Amino acid sequence: MGPLSGRPGIRASGEIGVSTRLSWENALTELSRRHTDVSYVELSAVRFVDVAGVAALAVTAMNLPVGRVVVERPPPQLPRVLDLFWPSLHRIEVAPR
Repeated sequence: MGPLSGRPGIRASGEIGVSTRLSWENALTELSRRHTDVSYVELSAVRFVDVAGVAALAVTAMNLPVGRVVVERPPPQLPRVLDLFWPSLHRIEVAPR
């Protein structure tokens, strides 16, 4: 986990699951603290994200006072889980791989 350079957001790599949950949630908390209108979550180097990781992202987006989160190049299961559990969550925009 780390910040993006040149724009507001975070970058993750590897897997988002039980062993990385705390780091993921801390990064999302920091993202929400710095959020103004649009924040970016770059996931091109993430191979897997579990349902709880997607839930943490969804809850973060739902709790933002304004704007949206753009998730760039996530692993294929992330948009499927969002569509399954949060089909009308418009605060997350997914830019596919």
